[in-house]
Amino acid sequence: MSSKRNHQSKTTDTNSTTAESVLKVMYAQGKVQFGDAMKGFWLYGGDLCPACLRNSAGEVNFQGEKALSINGFMYRERGILIGYFLCEICTLFIHEQARKHPYQETPLHLKIETNLKEAYQRYLSSLN
Repeated sequence: MSSKRNHQSKTTDTNSTTAESVLKVMYAQGKVQFGDAMKGFWLYGGDLCPACLRNSAGEVNFQGEKALSINGFMYRERGILIGYFLCEICTLFIHEQARKHPYQETPLHLKIETNLKEAYQRYLSSLN
C-alpha cells in the first residue's frame, strides 16, 4: 500500500498517527470495493480547517467531549484517499445539517473538496 504523507504538518504526532490508522482502514475497505482505482492515501496536514480556511483544525468539543473530526475524501481523478481534520465550527455545522437533511451534501462539502484538491496539487508540486 502506498502512503503519501505531508511532512510539513503541524498537527500533533498523536493526532496524525490516529488519523493515519483510520485512513489505513478506510483505504483497505476502499481497495476491496474499488480495487486498482485506489492508488494510495494522503493526510492533509494544513494548520487551517480545509472547510473555512480560518480556524485551526484538530480537536473539537463534541457533545461535551474532546474529539477529533477525522474525515476522508476520495480524490477520484488521482485515486487518492485524502484524510483531513475539521475545526469545531465546521464540524458542528456539518453535523447539524446532516440531522436536518440526512445524506445530502452541503455547499461546504464542495468547498472542502476544492481546497483539498488544491492542497494535494501543491503537495505534489513540492515534490519536484
